Amino acid sequence: MPGVLLFGGSFNPIHHAHLIVSRAVAERLEASRVVLIPGASPPHKDRGQLAPAEARLELCRLAVQGDPLFDVSDWELRQPGPNYSLLTVRHFRQALPADAEIFWLIGSDSLAELHTWHRVPDLLKECTIVTVGRRGTTEPDLSRLATMITPAQLERLQAHVLETPLIEISATDIRARVQAGRSIRYLVPAAVADAIERRGLYRAS
Repeated sequence: MPGVLLFGGSFNPIHHAHLIVSRAVAERLEASRVVLIPGASPPHKDRGQLAPAEARLELCRLAVQGDPLFDVSDWELRQPGPNYSLLTVRHFRQALPADAEIFWLIGSDSLAELHTWHRVPDLLKECTIVTVGRRGTTEPDLSRLATMITPAQLERLQAHVLETPLIEISATDIRARVQAGRSIRYLVPAAVADAIERRGLYRAS
């Protein structure tokens, strides 16, 4: 059966770059579904100005409402402790048909830090990690990762660095604009912008 693209993150907040890039990757991989998975406590992120989990979940659902390609999962939000990708992938592996291919979407910054992730060799056995690449950017140093995984796993990882549309939208910048009282229209879906305003998210305390 066609593959499923899992896309985890803080989504703080979700924005158009998340949606455009994940759709482009799904088309390249011929994946039948993209599952957005907001995390309660991403292990590799500074919690900083992290909006409440249920608010970020609502924003994700509003962002893709009516789009049959996308689903939103609250599985990680319901788990205690840190959200490790391996546990999430295994959850979906149990829920999907045995012949379904699972792809896990990450950014190039995460690829550079992959050697610090929880049980990376096991994760690479469970899914195919797909990295959002950027034309003209320097490839990350994978020398430390290469000592932890097999040559075949490294080759597969490198083969799945995909060039995607360059969309310069940052969740950090969006939060800063909200704090400054500036518009975020066209950076996020209209329903997301409305919900951020309605909930009073990311405003200066």
